[in-house]
Amino acid sequence: MRKYIGEISLMVTAIIWGSGFVASAISLEYYTPYQIMAVRFAIGVILLSIVFYKKLKFIKKQTIIKGTIIGVFLYLAFALQTVGLQYTTPSKNAFLTAVNVVIVPFIGYLIYKRKIEKFELLGAVLAIIGVGVLSLKLTSEINIGDLLTLGCAFAFAFHIFYTAKFVKDEDPVHLTIIQMIAASLIGFIVILSRGEMTFSVEREGINSLFYLGIVSTTIAFLLQTIAQKLTTDTKAAIILSTESFWGMVFSVTLLGEVMTIKMIVGAILILCAIIISETKLTFLKKKYHKEFT
Repeated sequence: MRKYIGEISLMVTAIIWGSGFVASAISLEYYTPYQIMAVRFAIGVILLSIVFYKKLKFIKKQTIIKGTIIGVFLYLAFALQTVGLQYTTPSKNAFLTAVNVVIVPFIGYLIYKRKIEKFELLGAVLAIIGVGVLSLKLTSEINIGDLLTLGCAFAFAFHIFYTAKFVKDEDPVHLTIIQMIAASLIGFIVILSRGEMTFSVEREGINSLFYLGIVSTTIAFLLQTIAQKLTTDTKAAIILSTESFWGMVFSVTLLGEVMTIKMIVGAILILCAIIISETKLTFLKKKYHKEFT
């Protein structure tokens, strides 16, 4: 039962994050990307601090350092994603962001000389092909939004990599709160330096901003933290990678985005890349073994 609760919680997280692409697209009509970043993380800090206020006094210095590092990557990832969304569609933004799952093993290889498995390499090749089909046009024109979103995928990959590394020795709730504080502080420093302290008070803009802060940031991160204690890392990565699919679903149903064959093919290739790199196709091996033994 605990396993199923964990998997259901992760699926809810993926759906929430998928809907976040639509909420971001709506909020961009009222706020700058940097205002969105600052406010959504500030809301996360406030709510998480209220829920876990008893744990705050036990935060260690090394946790603050590690949380700040992943907080910088978190802010950079969301900033690139949100700015990129100004120049590309929510569904493409969602699928290009999902490439981060394939990038993570290569970070381990380049920085810590960890061996890359053949399935991870195959996944990377498929992902690159998928990105090309999804994003590139048969002209010399390059979509800046797609490039920014790919940058976001790299930032998320570093965030995932170092979160997995740091959480082995640190309290996950402490790390979550510190990274939110770091991302929020960076956010407000950026909007102060840009002179973007005037906020729209129109209902639709405020609603989308609070949805991002409360649901996509606070609730989603809490669900993810709790759920990953109840299931395996591989299953968690696979389930969370469906965020890109839900991003496409919400974009089409709520924003009326038109899907092309080219986009569908590219999206399928990227999803296959994620599944191959994360599962190493072990589910096929198990099925084959059962049928012939």
